[in-house]
Amino acid sequence: MKQASAGILLAAATTLAHAAAPATTVKVEGGRIEGRIEDGVRAFRGIPFAAPPVGALRWQAPQPVRPWQGVRQAVEFGNRCMQLPLYSDMVFRSPGQSEDCLYLNVWAPANAGLGKKKGLPVLVYIYGGGLATGDGSEPRYEGAAMAKQGIVALTVNYRLGAFGFLAHPELTAESTHKASGNYGLMDQAAALAWVKKNIAAFGGDPQQVTIAGESAGSYSVSAQMIMPMSQGLFARAIGESGSVLGRRGAPPLADAEKQGAAFAQAAGFATLKELRAAPAEALLQAQARPGAPSFGIVTDGHVIDRPPLDSYAQGRQAKVPLLAGWNSQEMHAGAILDNQEPTPERFQAALQRFYGADPAVLAEAVRVYDYDVADAARDLASDRWIVYGTWKWIDLHAKAAPTWRYYYSRPRPATVDGRPAATGATHSAEIEYAMGNLDGNKVYAWTDEDRAVSRTMQGYFANFIKHGDPNGAGLPAWPLLTQPGASVMRIDVESGAYEPQDRARFEFHDRQAARQ
Repeated sequence: MKQASAGILLAAATTLAHAAAPATTVKVEGGRIEGRIEDGVRAFRGIPFAAPPVGALRWQAPQPVRPWQGVRQAVEFGNRCMQLPLYSDMVFRSPGQSEDCLYLNVWAPANAGLGKKKGLPVLVYIYGGGLATGDGSEPRYEGAAMAKQGIVALTVNYRLGAFGFLAHPELTAESTHKASGNYGLMDQAAALAWVKKNIAAFGGDPQQVTIAGESAGSYSVSAQMIMPMSQGLFARAIGESGSVLGRRGAPPLADAEKQGAAFAQAAGFATLKELRAAPAEALLQAQARPGAPSFGIVTDGHVIDRPPLDSYAQGRQAKVPLLAGWNSQEMHAGAILDNQEPTPERFQAALQRFYGADPAVLAEAVRVYDYDVADAARDLASDRWIVYGTWKWIDLHAKAAPTWRYYYSRPRPATVDGRPAATGATHSAEIEYAMGNLDGNKVYAWTDEDRAVSRTMQGYFANFIKHGDPNGAGLPAWPLLTQPGASVMRIDVESGAYEPQDRARFEFHDRQAARQ
């Protein structure tokens, strides 16, 4: 009996030890994967969430992942999706690019979910890059710092450019939904569905998923919020600089089909059969030709079932808490001033060029941008590009669900090779701060002030991901946008809420958008 009791105790102790040990091998849809522990974080890279969209699956909705035998190693990033080298600030750790690119990455605390009845909150980050470039392997999106905040963090890949957003009459004809385009959005939705089914294996709570993204990633978040196929797949949303309600918008399917057919013809492909048989590199190079179109989100009647503005104006979007905003210098003044110094004369000439056809419109533009010319030119350039659309999204959603708006104004510091600090918070400058990834960017000489700003912004993001509210101990109070008075959070070395004075500016752009 004593020997038997000792055996039982040993078995029980072994079971407890295994239960307490961080699991680096987990079972997911498709089979078992093995990651590794890195600095107290379990990292799983290159996990397939759908079948490779190659051959007959090019320009098809993502298909179920193909099962594998044995234990698949998940320690290296998967391929990035096909793309041209467009932006010099993008750093990829993926082994290469391929159409076989539908992979995601997971970072979880080493003890995530162990011995707990309820899983941890989840962050799914969607990269930016104009829907034409980007990858989940970029260091600025690394999820380890968020995992150390008690969050299961993911980055997901999605098809880009013509591979992800080509609409074409033959594609529409073969579709059971009579729609085409938006394959990249469907990839994102498939990744969210994968998270719903599999994230508990990593210690995450499928009911506490936050989707987030910057630039094209923010466009994507605003699109996911109105996509019927994505309803119920997330509980919160974060948008950084951009929405589908901007000037680019989501053109109707007929317009996108004409664009796609013209692209195919110019590239020398007469039929869909020829397009599908073409080498991926040939399609990629066709996008590099002068005059080639850019491909984006389409109102196809299926993935985006109606114009996005209608969905938000009618309250059809997912009514989840939203944290969103933009940066102080999304676009530089020179973008509308022929890259010359801002002067009153040059700014007036720009206003005349944009709004001079209608004297009343021009007069209103002069009135709403009647302040320091350098600031006004910067704001007009930013508003016309990406800020107005972000504001419109925030403004409409605040009528339906809790919404917090930020204004990020911390410029990046000087570079390690001596280039001076920026004069404003440029487009994408906030990502490393928000994700706690300053050390992953080796270009800049980060200071103690930068690290303090990062702690503040990451703190707001982490609180929101965990609780659906950015407020928490040690942070300046951030009121809901619908509260009167100081309701917008300025994030900088000295952060604090202020009362926005920009509504007249954006309502001016509202009226211009309605005339288009």
